[in-house]
Amino acid sequence: MGSPIQIAYSYNFKNGATKKFDVLLDRQTLAFIRGKRLDPPLWTLLNHKKCAPCPLDVASHAYCPVALNFADIVEQFRDMVSHEEVNVTVTTEERVYSKDTTVQLGLSPLVGIVMTTSGCPVMEKLKPMVRFHLPFATLEETIFRMVSMHLMAQYFQKQDGRPAEWNLDGLAKVYAEVGVVNRDFAQRLRDAAKKDANVNALVNLDCFATMVPLAAEETLSGIKPYFSAYL
Repeated sequence: MGSPIQIAYSYNFKNGATKKFDVLLDRQTLAFIRGKRLDPPLWTLLNHKKCAPCPLDVASHAYCPVALNFADIVEQFRDMVSHEEVNVTVTTEERVYSKDTTVQLGLSPLVGIVMTTSGCPVMEKLKPMVRFHLPFATLEETIFRMVSMHLMAQYFQKQDGRPAEWNLDGLAKVYAEVGVVNRDFAQRLRDAAKKDANVNALVNLDCFATMVPLAAEETLSGIKPYFSAYL
């Protein structure tokens, strides 16, 4: 199976403080590899402000899988304001990214990894993106990657003899559910953090989730000339 995929996030603040997070993912399934935690906080319980679309049952899942994996990050940022400036360095197997930004924008891509790889049945549909993680992506880059992922999923469905749809209707449905989870999960986070960095990092993700289906057609029309060799 090989060693886990590792994505390292380092937050370096102007006062000299540093916060580091090493995300480990199963190389075959992209599942989040969680360290042992003996005392999960109460806000991680599945029934604590459970997301409306969540199909998980308390009998088999006492805790929200996303919340469990997010708990350590939340604790590190629970006393931070979203607009504080920070330098964020992201190290993947292939390359290193670095950006001077705000805490909320620097935290958003890390939140995105946790949300999609933790076993949430709704968010898992976005999981393939994590293998080709692009922190600090623009809306145009996100739309290009999301549409590519969606159409590749259709290709694999067709290969498996299942119906495939070559439009963006299915992608819009996925993002509609993702948006509900983002907003419901934000309510859970408000019970876990004293200040707004964690919640606003998720709000930033939700803005992208809202904008992708709205701006997809216009963005694709704008980049269509790039494909002139195929048309």
